[in-house]
Amino acid sequence: MVDYSKWSHIDVSDDEDDTHPNIDTPSLFRWRHQARVERMDEQQKERERLQKEKDDRKKRLEQLKKLMEETETTETDAEAVQKRLDQLHIEMGELKKQDTHFKEKEEELLKKERLTPWNVDTLSHDGFTKTIINKPKKQSKKSPDDESFSTEFMNKHEEEIKKFGMLKDYDASSNFLRHRTHLVCEATANYLTIWCITLECQEKHDLMKHVARQTILMQYVLELGKQLNRDPRACFAQFFQRLKFADKQYLDAMEDEHQQFMSRVRERAKIRMERIMKEIEEEEKQKRLGPGGLDPVEVFESLPLKLQQCFEKKDIPMLQKALAEMPKDESEYHMKRCIDSGMWIPDAKSKGIDATESEENPYETLD
Repeated sequence: MVDYSKWSHIDVSDDEDDTHPNIDTPSLFRWRHQARVERMDEQQKERERLQKEKDDRKKRLEQLKKLMEETETTETDAEAVQKRLDQLHIEMGELKKQDTHFKEKEEELLKKERLTPWNVDTLSHDGFTKTIINKPKKQSKKSPDDESFSTEFMNKHEEEIKKFGMLKDYDASSNFLRHRTHLVCEATANYLTIWCITLECQEKHDLMKHVARQTILMQYVLELGKQLNRDPRACFAQFFQRLKFADKQYLDAMEDEHQQFMSRVRERAKIRMERIMKEIEEEEKQKRLGPGGLDPVEVFESLPLKLQQCFEKKDIPMLQKALAEMPKDESEYHMKRCIDSGMWIPDAKSKGIDATESEENPYETLD
């Protein structure tokens, strides 16, 4: 019987393959890689700090021994020698007490390293490399990495992918994929990621959380296939079987991936909503533009307070009086902007516009 236990401690890879262009978020692999590299860098820095402290301590111990020898051979005053030696012995004793501290730190670091799941950066190293150049073969089918393949696949299997995203336990997910092995691919993971972002934009937070977990499962299956150099369709069943008996540490690591993925989804959903709102505002602004290409809202806000009150009250005599009290150049400037924004229509009566009933342009000419 094959022992699969050695694969239960493998973390998801950070493969840098391109994802489908419809995804408006960095690939899930890149997110994982960045977080894991930061953790590995922090562990490396911690090891280097500990090693530096040990080296400094060793160096200082050697210096103290030399000082003790020099004191015994060069000093003539017995009392001064004894006093100096006592000081050096005290400092040396303090340094030796640090042995326990360094051993505990080393054991803690080793424990962290043992508990850290394997990943693509630590799992293996090249023993040798070999390059074989073959004549290019004519591809009859589209590659799963091809953009048109991903688009066609997601459109064709959208309903099945959504059903997988709604499943609630490992057995159901494994059985579903067993009868639909074509879903075990990058295009499915890409669609689920896009769907999570869409659900978050729609404020369907609970459903997003559930679909996000299914997305993580699919990514784990794909990554395991790459690490084992096997087709993921041939190993997803073993993955789900092992998952049912996984220890708490492995499940906690998966939950951590789940939480990080949801954080990135929320961030991308926020960016998407901001972009959509900006597009809507720009579209509304374009609809509001007057005959001169100015926005009536912006023009109104730029008017002096007295003129704003006139327009708010729709009081033409009050407006005429306010303009008469202003310098000619200033009044002409503001009225021209009002006309270009559509807030004021010259000769409204002659154009057949009812100035009293129109809410957007309730003013007649001042002439």
